Amino acid sequence: MLRSCKLFGPIPKYLQDMTQLILLDLSFNSLSGPIPSELQYLNNMQYMFLTSNMLTGPLPSWITNEAESNFDLSYNNFSKSSGPIICNNDALNLYRSFSGDNDIKSSVCLKNFHCKARYSLHINCGGKETKVGKTTYEEDDEAGGVAKFVPRKAEWGFSSSGWFWHEKIKSTYLAKSNSLKMSDSKLYSDARLAATSLTYYGACLGKGNYTVTLHFSEIVFVNGSFSGLGRRIFDIYIQERLVQKNFDIVKEAKGSNKVLLKIYKHIPVSGSIEIRFYYAGKGSTGIPVRGTYGPLISAISVESEFKPPFDKEKLKRILIGCALAIAFLVIIGLFIFWKRHRKDTASREQVLAGLDLQTGLFTFRQIKAATNNFCADSIIGEGGFGSVYLGVLLDGTHIAVKHLSSRSKQGSREFINEIGMISGLNHPNLVRLYGCCVEGNQLFLIYEYMVNNNLALALFDNCLLKLDWPTRLRICIGVARGLTFMHEESAIKIVHRDIKATNILLDADLNAKISDFGLARLDEEEQTHISTRVAGTIGYMAPEYALWGYLTYKADVYSFGVLTLEIVAGRSNTKFRPEENYFCLLDWAFALQQQKGNLMDLVDPKMGNDYSEDEVLRTIKVALLCTNPSPTVRPTMSEVRSMLEGNMVVQELTLGPSSLDNDWLVQVSKRSHDSLPNSNTQSVVTSAETIKEETAVLINNYDH
Repeated sequence: MLRSCKLFGPIPKYLQDMTQLILLDLSFNSLSGPIPSELQYLNNMQYMFLTSNMLTGPLPSWITNEAESNFDLSYNNFSKSSGPIICNNDALNLYRSFSGDNDIKSSVCLKNFHCKARYSLHINCGGKETKVGKTTYEEDDEAGGVAKFVPRKAEWGFSSSGWFWHEKIKSTYLAKSNSLKMSDSKLYSDARLAATSLTYYGACLGKGNYTVTLHFSEIVFVNGSFSGLGRRIFDIYIQERLVQKNFDIVKEAKGSNKVLLKIYKHIPVSGSIEIRFYYAGKGSTGIPVRGTYGPLISAISVESEFKPPFDKEKLKRILIGCALAIAFLVIIGLFIFWKRHRKDTASREQVLAGLDLQTGLFTFRQIKAATNNFCADSIIGEGGFGSVYLGVLLDGTHIAVKHLSSRSKQGSREFINEIGMISGLNHPNLVRLYGCCVEGNQLFLIYEYMVNNNLALALFDNCLLKLDWPTRLRICIGVARGLTFMHEESAIKIVHRDIKATNILLDADLNAKISDFGLARLDEEEQTHISTRVAGTIGYMAPEYALWGYLTYKADVYSFGVLTLEIVAGRSNTKFRPEENYFCLLDWAFALQQQKGNLMDLVDPKMGNDYSEDEVLRTIKVALLCTNPSPTVRPTMSEVRSMLEGNMVVQELTLGPSSLDNDWLVQVSKRSHDSLPNSNTQSVVTSAETIKEETAVLINNYDH
């Protein structure tokens, strides 16, 4: 036995001459080179400890094939390309035996283990699973050994090294006491022992600082008996750093059978942790019993010093549960509302009770407090069916509260429609609906607050916002992405029917978000179009929809084309008359295109000359493609998005079929324009009788 003797160089070959050698202990030295093949001829050798050296080369096959001897080769630098490696041999310890094993997770014997990240580790060393308070300590009652490496689970395991001379201890390397009387005695009545070195590792800990608590109680050298004469002294290493030298449990605990906690804070962990107990040769070796001198540990606790991130799967389950709970509460609440007011609002409440909403439910008291009792100073806009207020929730969140007028039948239908539509949508370019409020005849929609209001104010009014060309192009692309999601990517396919500048909101970074889903329709998967009564805003409606109620996705494409021309020109389609020959912006653009005029005449002079002419021309041509009189010729929104982003060549401009020629468009548009009031555009909606019919169709479509 030449343990810890500062030996270096290769293992001497003359050891082969010691034919009667039973135990060879050269551990904790600086020996290098390969294991001499001559050692395989020491037929009487039962124990060989080469722990913690710098041995290299291949792992000899005679070692891995030996069934009766105990070999400990842990903490060395053997080659990984040394053939098949047996890691689960009870008499062969290969813990961190190979080059590159400094990272526990990539260790040869652990690389095939897979586990989820965890942020705590609790082990009842030498005992069964035990619960103390709210903490459960995992069982660790596997027998130790002379040279044993035990990956108990994918997450942790232990390595035991050293030979006890005392026969009673040698078989299990576990200690047990039935005489403990302290609280939590079940955690200290069992302990794990090792003759020389005992290492615990955790392989799946999240990155950060941890607090390590080591639980000790001396249950072998007991006071008041002959065994009490013994002294157990060992060193403690955490992450290969010596944190306690010459540790004496009895001395620090002031007696045996007493609890002692050693707490070490701010331990850095990057995926794995290693805690090692090492007997350095001090303390008792022959009294009271020969060989009971190695380290002892009762339990180990490792806790993160930071708040662990949510487990994604757990978070997903929580969110789904919350969504279902909220939907259930909304349905129940709206059903109660319908029961109380069925005489006045039976149709509206019947629809609301049937909707499977995915939004929050606010109380009238919350909305009233958030808007300062609906103060006039809080009004930030007026809709077709009521005012829009700026509100602030108790947590500081700014919201936009859309108030439905109790006298508006149109608003009631649109309220139902808007909740049903937007509650199931989630996209960066769609305005976020936080929830709704239904109390008596008061109806509210609660949205995220858009700091820069709507696009119409930025383009057409004397607004302080300066929209340069990159911003305008980004707004066009943002609206295109939102419509692409609604038409093609969402689980619920939707035609908006009312795309216009006032329904495009701008956040603090001037990102566009589509709002006002009150007129939206669900797409019917098995049909190429929907025949319906007209609803929308004159000047933005597609011809086939305005005259015949022929509704497809291409109606939104047409409206988007008009909107894009407005963004380029900085002028409203229906309010702009540069000459008497042109009745609207779109008519002027078509004339310029057909007469080979300069399309750049459309550009808003407020932009100056700081823009890319190629990008502007491309955008105008895309807008004209979108406003083709024939819906079959118009591109899809995904194609529009690709053309605007420069990822697709802009198609040649062509007129549609003769049945939908430009004169037809002019006739429709002029008729619409002549019906407009002087001050602003108007929305065309269905009659009260049709409201009931279309609401029923909407809900039927949604259910299917």
